[in-house]
Amino acid sequence: MPLNARQIETAKPQDKEYKLTDGAGLYLLIKPNGAKYWRLKYRVAGKEKKLSIGVYPDISLAEARLKREEARKIVASGGDPSEQKQVERQAKKINIDNTFKAIALEWHEYKRPNWSKGYAEDLMEAFENDIFPDIGKRPVAEIKPLEMLTSLRKLEKRGVLDKLRKIRQACN
Repeated sequence: MPLNARQIETAKPQDKEYKLTDGAGLYLLIKPNGAKYWRLKYRVAGKEKKLSIGVYPDISLAEARLKREEARKIVASGGDPSEQKQVERQAKKINIDNTFKAIALEWHEYKRPNWSKGYAEDLMEAFENDIFPDIGKRPVAEIKPLEMLTSLRKLEKRGVLDKLRKIRQACN
C-alpha cells in the first residue's frame, strides 16, 4: 500500500532503523536518531542496488516518487541511476573548479618562465585588479563575451590601452 504524508510525519524513531515502503522499490528509512532518508532499491543485471534520493522533509513524497520514476526509466533503458548520479556530481564539481581565476592562475604559472619578471607581475596585477573582481569566481563555460568585454572596457575608460591589449590577449 502506498505511503501517505500523514504516515511519514507520524513515523517515530525506534531502537533499530526501519523502513516504510511506498512501492516499486521506494522506501523511507527511519534511523534511531529520527532522521528520515528516501532510498530506492532496484536491480541492474540481476544485482540489487540502492540509490539515495534525499532526506525527508527536504524531499517530499511527491518529489521522491518523481525521482523514483526517473531512476526506473534509466534502469529500463539499460543504465544505472547511481552511476549516472556520480557522473553528474563529478561533472558539476569540475565545472565549479574551472573558474576563470583558477584557469588564469594555472596558465600564468605555466607561461611565467618564458616572460620577464616585470611583464609577469604587470599581467598578474591587471588580472587581480581588473578582471578577477568581475568574473574570477565564475565557471569559464558560463562567461559570455559581453561580460568579458565589460571588464575590458574598464581598462579602456582608464586609458591604459597597452595594458588592455595585453590583458585581452591573455584572456583569450
